[in-house]
Amino acid sequence: MPEIDAAFTNLPLRRLADAALSRAKTLGADHADIRVERIKDSRLSLHDARLDGTSDGEDVGFAVRVLLDGSWGFASHVDLTPESAERVAEQAIEVAKVSRPLSTQRIELADEPAYGDVTWVSPYEVDPFSVPDSDKISLLADWSSGLLAHDIVAHADASVHSVVENKFYSDLAGTTTTQQRVRIQCALEALGIDKESGRFDTMRTLAAPAGRGWEYLTGSGHDWAAELDELPEHLTEKLRAPSVEGGVYDLVIDPTNLFLTIHESIGHATELDRALGYEANYAGTSFATFDQLGTLKYGSPVMNVTGDRVAEHGLASIGWDDEGVAGQQWDIIKDGLLVGYQLDRPMARLKDLGRSNGCAFADSPGHVPMQRMANVSLQPATDGPSTEELISRVDRGIYVVGDKSWSIDMQRYNFQFTGQRFFKIENGRLAGQLRDVAYQATTTDFWGSLEAVGGPQTYYLGGAFNCGKGQPGQVAAVSHGCPATLFRDVRILNTQAEAGR
Repeated sequence: MPEIDAAFTNLPLRRLADAALSRAKTLGADHADIRVERIKDSRLSLHDARLDGTSDGEDVGFAVRVLLDGSWGFASHVDLTPESAERVAEQAIEVAKVSRPLSTQRIELADEPAYGDVTWVSPYEVDPFSVPDSDKISLLADWSSGLLAHDIVAHADASVHSVVENKFYSDLAGTTTTQQRVRIQCALEALGIDKESGRFDTMRTLAAPAGRGWEYLTGSGHDWAAELDELPEHLTEKLRAPSVEGGVYDLVIDPTNLFLTIHESIGHATELDRALGYEANYAGTSFATFDQLGTLKYGSPVMNVTGDRVAEHGLASIGWDDEGVAGQQWDIIKDGLLVGYQLDRPMARLKDLGRSNGCAFADSPGHVPMQRMANVSLQPATDGPSTEELISRVDRGIYVVGDKSWSIDMQRYNFQFTGQRFFKIENGRLAGQLRDVAYQATTTDFWGSLEAVGGPQTYYLGGAFNCGKGQPGQVAAVSHGCPATLFRDVRILNTQAEAGR
């Protein structure tokens, strides 16, 4: 396992913490914490095997947060000196004093043990920032050229996005954490044109972003060569496929598609701040209100969903969150019933739910931590069926692969989703691709129609780099695992007909 980058640990982390926390304590803070962060971000893109753009960035700074007489105070700076840390602590105290008369509710924190001085590094092999840009460009160009060699492919786009996130946290309670997270996202998309019909469409690789290093692109965790070999054939078939007839179908949904439905209809809906109406930006509030905890029938009895901050290679996995809470796993939906939410320390105490489950996160040193999504995942059945076995149970249906566009209302309840590929199922067998497919439902009807989940051999960890929340807006990366699944009697729309074409 790599060690934490010395360029970060050589910063005056503990001197900043001593200065800020001592000053906050002297000024009467009931709680105080400091975060020192360095976030390295690299993006590189190619169009038709030629470099289209590249950028590298680094964000370094620190933030102090205090709790004084039941009100938050927050301030941040980029000057990494003890003198600056003291001033920022004083500013945070002043913000708390100003906020107190405006606050309608006293803030308290759920209890959490002190962990001493601890470290955590996400599991990866090769730091993507150690790989020369020339090597990255060469690899993506080779892959793009392979796609362009097929007659059906008119254009090919390729991109890779890498992040190394270092975070130091210390608080008055006695927890000091130093962490390093690495994540990477790569995608290739081919634009195909059928010369006979003039029809055109795109198809993208299915590989999910992951909490891995550069080794992800060289054979560890995904077979890129195999997927890229198959993509032009799938695209050719899609361009020549018949348009779907709208109606009611059984669906077998691949985890490369279902992860996004989980994100939108479960992940956002079970953030407690949304369920309580404290948060509505980007994704609205939630139909899964707190009064329904323990009683809401979210889905069928085979539906078991967990939240976690510890999944291996998960994008939202950490050792400790931005409130010093250790990573953990917990139940959100058990046997189809809503049994838990995603929590930070204030939300856990507000509703007497015991300990926080570690969902506080800030995406930069200049932003205040807020309750963010964990890795929210649908669990497989221990001895569950294969994808092929699920397909064999369907007489008339569609097999859905890969994510594409989505739409969901501001209560996380009414939605429709499309995908990369749709295969017709007839009498338990795949019978070619379909076009113009979207599935539509309400959240509880959809998950209530879940008849079977696949076994562990069908489980895949999907995810996204770009989950937005808050105002000012913050972005977080999050993973969602799930097996292949069988849903009965789901409404299918023809997207061309719905668009009036």
